[in-house]
Formats: sequence, C-alpha cells, structure tokens
Amino acid sequence: MADELVHYTVDKGVARITLDSPHNRNALSAQLRRELRDHLATAGGDDTVRVILLDHTGPVFCAGMDLKEAGDPGSSTAGVNEFPEILTQIWTSAKPVVAKLAGPARAGGVGIVAAADIAVAVSDATFAFTEVRLGLVPAVISVTVLPRLLPRAAHELFLTGEKFDAARAVEIGLLNSAVAADALDAEVDRYTGMLALGGPTALAATKEMLRRARAAELADDFAAMLRLSAGFFAGEEGQEGIRAFAEKRPARWVPNG
Repeated sequence: MADELVHYTVDKGVARITLDSPHNRNALSAQLRRELRDHLATAGGDDTVRVILLDHTGPVFCAGMDLKEAGDPGSSTAGVNEFPEILTQIWTSAKPVVAKLAGPARAGGVGIVAAADIAVAVSDATFAFTEVRLGLVPAVISVTVLPRLLPRAAHELFLTGEKFDAARAVEIGLLNSAVAADALDAEVDRYTGMLALGGPTALAATKEMLRRARAAELADDFAAMLRLSAGFFAGEEGQEGIRAFAEKRPARWVPNG
C-alpha cells in the first residue's frame, strides 16, 4: 500500500489536513485527491471538529494538477474529475475552512486557497494561474476563484499566467493576510481561535448565507467547467503544453524571436 500523502489530526476542535507529497510539490495526484476528499468528509462529519485547517509540508502548498498523470491522453479522468468534488467540499463545508500557506500555490492549488473561508500565507509566497501557458484553461478553479478576485485582476492574471506575490493576493481578494514566516503560526492560530468562538450551527448557517448566491448554480458550473478543462487536458494543445513543460522547452506556439 502506498504511503499516505495526506495526514489528518484533530486537536482542540481543529482538524488539521496536511498535504505531504513534497517530492512533486504537493501536486494533485489521484492518490492525494482521494485522500484529501476522504479527510474532508471525515472532518465534516465529526461533531468535535469546529474548524478545518488545510496545511502542508515542504516549501510548496500545492503546485496544481499532477501533470505526469494528466499527460496521458488516454486517461479517462484527465487529472480533473474528482477536483470539483474537493472544491465543493471546501466551499460548502459547514465548518469554517482555513488555508495555511508557508509557500507558493499554482493553478489548482490556488483554487483550493480560494475555496477556503480564510487564507493566510507567508509574505514571500507566490501565486500564478499557469494553465494558459500549458495550453490549458483555468476552468474548474474559476468557480471558486472568480468570486474572490477583482474582475480586472482576474482578466489580467488568468490570461497572462503571470506570477504575483502575497501582497497582491491580499489586494485582489485571494488572501486574507500575508505575514512574515515567523508569524504564520500565530496568525493562523488567531483566526482559528476566533472561529472557534462562534456557535457551530450559527457558523454553518452564516456560511450558507454567505454562499447562497452561488449555491444553486455551483454543480452546474462545475459540470460545465469540468467538460471544458478535461477537453483541453486531453486535446492536442494541452498535451503539447504538458510535454513542453516536462521537457523544459517552449511550447510550439511560442513565437521564435
């Protein structure tokens, strides 16, 4: 049996779900997605859990989809099929979800950050929607990211794939707070402590109220975006982009000189 890639612990009402696949920068492999989904379900069904904390080992929070798996055009999942369920679990969780980033996030990792209720990162963390540079579309993550981002910033960052820092992430609504590395634990504890002061049913009802404008169309949006994303993962342009990334070369569509 493969070693566990996602760990689950509960302490003082906080369920800590830790991504632990540093060898591939906590990329969303099939095993990691499956374990993350299962641990989110466990936390959601545990009455002793008041807050869910998404944490990670290694220098990267999450690099997005595992492109080694997604590079197989014959894959029926194309690396994305379970991901809407995970984002929905986080987005609709009755328990507040806090994301703790001691390092960067890319693509699908940013979708997880956006789905969380509170997101805190170290000041030198960076972010990027790298999909277009791989011939892909940031479709599935758009369902959770676009409600967070300022529209002008969303157009810029989705279309260019440019890397941006934690200060900008706070400015455009992706993060709640960016702090020095030695202050990260204290800042996360501050948020989880405040969230634990709320009544459990009141928090759940408040989350439902905050999400109600999106709740009705969430499933339809994910279904449509999954079809769009999977098509590009399996398509000629996406496969070329993934190969170019693996081979550390420019994709064929990049102009020469």
